[in-house]
Amino acid sequence: MVGGISGQELPPPTDLITVPTAGTLARGSFSMDMRIQDEGGMILGLSAGITDRFQFGLSFGSPNLIGDDSLRWYPRPEAKVKYLIIDENLTMPGIAFGINTQGFGNYHPEDSLNRYDTKAVGAYLAASKNWKSPFGNVGLHSGINYNFIEIDDGDTDPNLFFGFDVELNPEFSFLLEYNSAMNENDMTAKTMAINKGGYLNAAVRWSFVESLHLELHLSNLLFDEEKVDYFKREIKITYIEYF
Repeated sequence: MVGGISGQELPPPTDLITVPTAGTLARGSFSMDMRIQDEGGMILGLSAGITDRFQFGLSFGSPNLIGDDSLRWYPRPEAKVKYLIIDENLTMPGIAFGINTQGFGNYHPEDSLNRYDTKAVGAYLAASKNWKSPFGNVGLHSGINYNFIEIDDGDTDPNLFFGFDVELNPEFSFLLEYNSAMNENDMTAKTMAINKGGYLNAAVRWSFVESLHLELHLSNLLFDEEKVDYFKREIKITYIEYF
């Protein structure tokens, strides 16, 4: 469940596809998620609602857990912390501050780059506003972030992101997000970037039971044809329950 948001029967998401919203897990609840990436990669995450405003989590994984290559693990568990500063009301969005150090894709320790294919969000401020529609909840989300860890590639710019989620019916939702990737367009980061003008990601979420969600992700739709052949197709499974 998500705390601090009003006006809908089902809670809005705590994240869209790769970027956060202002939503938080309710006190006494926890979520477990598994993201299946391209090339057999997998990330497992666990988060808990400590209060209705504060949640904490950890994640860990491998870029090639499934396959026949030599197994590689990410260098460390990553942290995911969020605090809801301002509750959403009829006129104001909810605003949350958080830190998320989990990136996506391969990890590059070579040449002291020390970064993921797609950088983590890092520290961020996120704002969310939700409305009721004839079909269900509609949420608009935006934010600014600064990755203070993956900076060895020479690009230390802050970044902007925004997106929305739309309930199509009580089971299905559509999600769309845009990550401007302003911290991947300069110095060595530009030569590594697999996007062309930022990351545009879309997803369909199927909540076939109240506590279990299955998502199909179409990521990096603005892919750079000189560096990758196609956009990414990924799956995420999320389970939410109370202690």
